[in-house]
Amino acid sequence: MAPAPSSASPADPSSAKRALRAELRERRKNATAMQREKAAEGITAQLQQLVRQYGANSLSCYLSGPNEPNTRPFLNWAFAQGLRVLLPISRDDGLLDWTVDDGESEALGIHGLPEAVGELLGPIAINDVDLIIVPAAAVDSGGMRMGWGRGYFDKTLGSMEKCPPVYAVVFDGEVLDEVPRERHDEPVNGAVTPTRILRFS
Repeated sequence: MAPAPSSASPADPSSAKRALRAELRERRKNATAMQREKAAEGITAQLQQLVRQYGANSLSCYLSGPNEPNTRPFLNWAFAQGLRVLLPISRDDGLLDWTVDDGESEALGIHGLPEAVGELLGPIAINDVDLIIVPAAAVDSGGMRMGWGRGYFDKTLGSMEKCPPVYAVVFDGEVLDEVPRERHDEPVNGAVTPTRILRFS
């Protein structure tokens, strides 16, 4: 596990997050095509194993951006298996709508990131899934997730009365000893990396 940078001072978690995000964003941008391809193969295998372990018939996931761990091969597998997969669509009010993955349709969302296209099911549709897979900039050994700063998934997870298992997808070097935490941040049950599945107590 990698230690958090010294800038991650608990006295100012907001600025510590900004510094850490910038460092992680740069690291992701500098990954080679071969590193990305190998990571995608690993992420796909680990996510398949996670779905099997939970016996999940329905789940939520997301369309990865250019520098994120690639979720598309996994989504293609899930679609071929007949699993019901909900994909998020960002709203201006900070909430997420959901649509069922049709295996092909996507467009750029309001933040310029790839999102699914389809019938909007509303924010509460996620309450029916067996497993939730979320993006992250980093996670720590205590299960705290640090996102990219827009708060969509923190709001979603924080509003759920009965939340199924939640796993963040990160590269191996993004599992840190500690990430800066703010009051609204929501923990996750585990993390999926290209080489392993981690579960947090």
